[in-house]
Amino acid sequence: MKKAYTLLTFVAISSSLQAQVVVNRNQDIDKMVKTVNPDSLKSYISKMVSFGTRNTLSDIKSKTKGIGAARTWVLNKFNQFAKQSDGRLTAYLDTITFKPDGKRVDQPTLLGNAVAILKGTDTNDKRVYVVSGHLDSRVTDVMNRTSDAPGANDDGSGVAGVIEAARIMSQYKFPATIIFVAVSGEEQSLLGSGFMAAKAKKENWNVDAMLNNDMIGSNNSSETQIIDNTRLRVFSEGLPSFELDKNAKSIRQFGLENDGKSRQLARYVKEIGERYVDQLEVKLIYRNDRFLRGGDHTPFVENGFTAVRITEMNENFDHQHQDLRTENGVRYGDLQEFMDFEYLRKNTGVNIAVLANLAKAPSSPTEVKVDVKNLSNSTFLYWKAPLNGTVKGYYVLVRETSSAVWEKKFFTSATELRLPYSKDNYLFAVQSVGNDGNESLPVVPGIGR
Repeated sequence: MKKAYTLLTFVAISSSLQAQVVVNRNQDIDKMVKTVNPDSLKSYISKMVSFGTRNTLSDIKSKTKGIGAARTWVLNKFNQFAKQSDGRLTAYLDTITFKPDGKRVDQPTLLGNAVAILKGTDTNDKRVYVVSGHLDSRVTDVMNRTSDAPGANDDGSGVAGVIEAARIMSQYKFPATIIFVAVSGEEQSLLGSGFMAAKAKKENWNVDAMLNNDMIGSNNSSETQIIDNTRLRVFSEGLPSFELDKNAKSIRQFGLENDGKSRQLARYVKEIGERYVDQLEVKLIYRNDRFLRGGDHTPFVENGFTAVRITEMNENFDHQHQDLRTENGVRYGDLQEFMDFEYLRKNTGVNIAVLANLAKAPSSPTEVKVDVKNLSNSTFLYWKAPLNGTVKGYYVLVRETSSAVWEKKFFTSATELRLPYSKDNYLFAVQSVGNDGNESLPVVPGIGR
């Protein structure tokens, strides 16, 4: 194994390096992001609000009110987009009946996830990317299935983003498969996403990444009233909840507490989202979710998949889980009038950019190793080609152990690289790069002896 220096191109990706960074946008992805339409997003929200309540326990027979009418409408939108996809997009309602659980389900409930699958064009590429929002809504009492629960932001915004992504992306071809889903039962304890994640694990879906969008359309908080539509949060776990006991020793030994797969996905969302969406900073939040709350990415991470939660920077609790009312001059309720559709446009663009970049890229390199046979002040890494996709080369990523994000990228067309950075002082990862410059998710090296 030749251990020659093969440094070809250096790219700075951290402003702390004080280097000029050239942002290269893929033409197709840039066009997709710029096609996101605030008026379309607003029309989706208006329609969802018109169903009165979308509580998971509400009416499923009415054609105009309740969760049943709402999920049928989403399914019809997906089928509408399928007509422009040359047969690549197919949609269906994935259902399961939940029995009363003594908690948040008090009657037999037929739950339905509205699913659209944009089939990848490479039959050998089994990668799947999932983007979700939850269709159900609620008021103060989660068991109240009759009172109006507009759910404009929570989570009409996430579903609107998913619908718009399906509308735009169904007009393009991707080697890998993308699944758009409006899940139900989130407010009833993540029932719809739990059903989907368990199914994905049982059927061995190759879910490379999952993006959960929950409340991405409000720009202000209830306490401060600070208006800010320039920042977006991404929640991710550092330590894997799945089979942590099997991996804890190596995580501890090599200082990888901040390098779980979901944390790598969060960094990817930040880099790609900020590359394509102007006037938006993606903030990395180092926890799986917020205090006292839960999101639809959690069943996926608990089943061993890579998943993150995307959500607005400042939450307004006056407009979440509230009965519609006015008290002491304060108007409560999750109403459309409290939303910022330009902010929702930008956040939807982040999702599209990340999904498109991943689905266009080759799969990640395999058998990535760092050589530790000898003491040295340099680092030698080696790997094998990805299973899918055409590769132009690879980026080797470098950051200090205390850095939140990757700080440097070194490009090589080889499958090995020696860097003048000590493996004791830095962290590394490798990602595949396609002919059009699209990057795979990074892979942290294992130990090579």
